[in-house]
Amino acid sequence: MTLWLVIPLALLLLAIVLVLSSSIHFHFRLNRIGKDDRVEFDIKALFGLVKFHFELPKVVYEGIARGVKVKLEESGIKPMHQESDSEEQIDKEKLRVWKEELKEALKATQGLKKWMKALLSHVRITRFDWSTDFSLGDAAYTATATGVLSGLKWGLVGWMSQMVRLQRSPRMFVVPVFRDELCFSTEAVCTGKLKVAYVLYSGLLLLRRIAKVEGGLSRWKRLLKREG
Repeated sequence: MTLWLVIPLALLLLAIVLVLSSSIHFHFRLNRIGKDDRVEFDIKALFGLVKFHFELPKVVYEGIARGVKVKLEESGIKPMHQESDSEEQIDKEKLRVWKEELKEALKATQGLKKWMKALLSHVRITRFDWSTDFSLGDAAYTATATGVLSGLKWGLVGWMSQMVRLQRSPRMFVVPVFRDELCFSTEAVCTGKLKVAYVLYSGLLLLRRIAKVEGGLSRWKRLLKREG
């Protein structure tokens, strides 16, 4: 084997090792002040060569009948640069469709819940901060609600820790604001990572589970076409 063949093979092997040893990093931020909402979600992979940014700059509740109107802004750096905006109405009909699609995915995959649980167990949460300032317009009610809200928050953290791995203790704050008017603001920040090697392995396991169900692949193709 000549040196000219060994060098490219060695470089290819090194690239594969680097890719498999890398992680997918994600950053989630939710901010609500009064009636203004903002949700941001970033994904970085392959040492920053692949980036995606999703942003919900507007979430408008339009009543029970019409549901929630959201505007999604998406941008990314990948083999082809992409930027797109879209608006979507989330109402009862949309929720019904999502429910039916979930049922179809469960039927088309053997042990989908078990697969999802295994995937989440490999997610590492490196930061989780959640602060909330609020007032109910009455000092006594606000003080009482502070303890209740704090308990709900830590209960949520306990539930989340059963699914993902927290590598650092969460920082939770509930700050009562003693005003004679209603006010509410909250900010949540979550960062974490997932190994690329396990994502690829998990993808192969998912295909295997789908293939074990009769007509599973065709069902998933229909679902993906519907989403597209």
